[in-house]
Formats: sequence, structure tokens, C-alpha cells
Amino acid sequence: MAKLLCFFLIVFLQFETISQAKIVKANKPYSFDLLEHDIEKIQKKYNRTVEVKSIGTTHFGSNIWAIKLGKGEKNIVFIGTHHGREWLTSVLLMKMLESYADAYQARGQLGLKSTRILDDVSIWFVPMLNPDGVAVQQNNLQIFPVDHQKRLLLMNGGVNNFEGWKANGVGIDLNRQYPAGWDALNPEPSAPSNKFFKGKKPLEALEVIALTNFIKEINPSIAVAYHTAGREIFWNYKNGKYLKRDKDIAKKVSKMTRYKLAKPEKEAVGGGFTDWFITSYHRPALTIEISYLVGETNPPLSVLKTEWKRNRYVGLLLAAEAKKIP
Repeated sequence: MAKLLCFFLIVFLQFETISQAKIVKANKPYSFDLLEHDIEKIQKKYNRTVEVKSIGTTHFGSNIWAIKLGKGEKNIVFIGTHHGREWLTSVLLMKMLESYADAYQARGQLGLKSTRILDDVSIWFVPMLNPDGVAVQQNNLQIFPVDHQKRLLLMNGGVNNFEGWKANGVGIDLNRQYPAGWDALNPEPSAPSNKFFKGKKPLEALEVIALTNFIKEINPSIAVAYHTAGREIFWNYKNGKYLKRDKDIAKKVSKMTRYKLAKPEKEAVGGGFTDWFITSYHRPALTIEISYLVGETNPPLSVLKTEWKRNRYVGLLLAAEAKKIP
């Protein structure tokens, strides 16, 4: 009986550690201003374990923030919000950052999972790659010059409702900008648009230039891009001799999240971040789609609780997998 009570006390204390992470909230649409507010608070509270840096700026001058957690020489990286309407992925990654930082700085656990792996493998978070696109999608057009507001309306087909906006602030779809199968992508639309415009050339968007340069700098062992929606994991793009290794890692994430594991396509469409990372670095990369399908809009905030439960250990799992990669 005493052993049983001790066990429940330990579990209670472990979950108490989680409950201290209260900076990141999901009670309204997650804007770039909220992101910067939360980063500032997290940096101040967890200054012994996090490092914050700007990896570049958008076309309209917003910083693209990256936050490092851990002391490990090896790195993994998580990227959120390639697309403007996918800002729920930013909230998810910020919750992951805060929860891990809280447990790690206390030398404690996240639930029943140890955070000691962060001594060996650091996690870099780029929670909002596309803040300009988020501003457009959330109808915060006043941050843009008046003449550009008119251009945004034209890119959106003359419709004042921007909830379906995927592109960045100048109408380029960031996840169709990477030099891996870019030439084979559908050239339509052929001009800046609310979605799907791949640009006139790869690595044209400032956000993608910043991210690819950052990846070269930190040389991560595993890369993850979070998207919405569909609860599915994509992991394959010309993985070559590393196919089994990469599938095994993806299967572990699929089992943990209970997301469907996508089957490799014979003629996979490229141009995406993970396509570029796999073919450039020959290391695992996952595109993780959170939330049930919602159509041409952002998932509701109400789904975050469920998605967080599914994903809260993914960073620790992949850090442990990265440690095994030469």
C-alpha cells in the first residue's frame, strides 16, 4: 500500500511540474504579437536553458524567431506555420517549448518522460515561419501599406474574407519554394495568389532563404514541419538507402500520435521543406498534419487540447532518435 501511495505521489508531482507551464494560452487566434509576447516571457523565465535568435526577416520586416532548448551538440528542428492559416501549429510548438523548458530547467520530467535527453540533443523551434501570412489570414491588414492592402485583396480574388490564406505577405506559397522537385510543380497560378503560387524561382521568398540558411547553420539530425490538417504523417521523398530508417522513425511518431502514416507515392510532388531536407541531408524529415480536416480555413482553437495530448512527447521521442543517427 505504501509503495502504491508513493507511486501516485510521484505521478502527481510530475504532473505538477507540467502545470507550472502557463505562459502560452490558446484562448484567441495566435497572432505574431502574441508569439513575441510569449517568447519574451519564456526567455526571461527559462534564461538558463533557452536561447532566442532571429534567423531573418519577412518581406515586411517581421522577425522570424528561432528558440533553442537544451545543451546538446546535436540538434533537431521543428517548424510551424509555413502557411498563414496554420497558426495553430505555432501554438502547439510554443506549448511544447514551454512545457519542455519548465521540466528541463527543474531537472524534472514531463509526465512520465524524462527531459534528460536535452543534455545530448537540443531542440530548435521555429514556431512561426510566416508571420506576414498569419497577419493576412487574421485580417490584420493595417500592418501593410495601403497600396499593398489593395494587392492582397486582388490576390484573394477580390474577397474580403482572408481565412483561407496560405501564402506569405507577397503571395508566395512557402512550402512550394524549396529546390527539390520545384521544376515539376504545377505552374498555376502563375502570379502571386492566396495559395499555391510557387514563385518565379525556388528560394525566392525571404522566409525560405532564412530557414534554409539556418538549417545549414545548425545541421539538424531530424527536421519536422507541422501543418494542418488531416492527422497524417508524411515522411517519404526519395529517401533512397535510408528508407527503412526513416520509416521506422515515422512509425514511432505515428504510434505515439495515432496519426495515419502516409504511404509513399510513386510520383510524389516535391517543392516542400521536408522534400528539400531529405534530399539535401539524407536524414529523416516529417511533415505532421495536426487536427481533423477543416477545409479552406484554420482549425478551431478547441482542437488544440486533443492535438497537444497527441503530440506532447514527440519532441523528446525524436531527440532520442536523433541521438542514434551518426
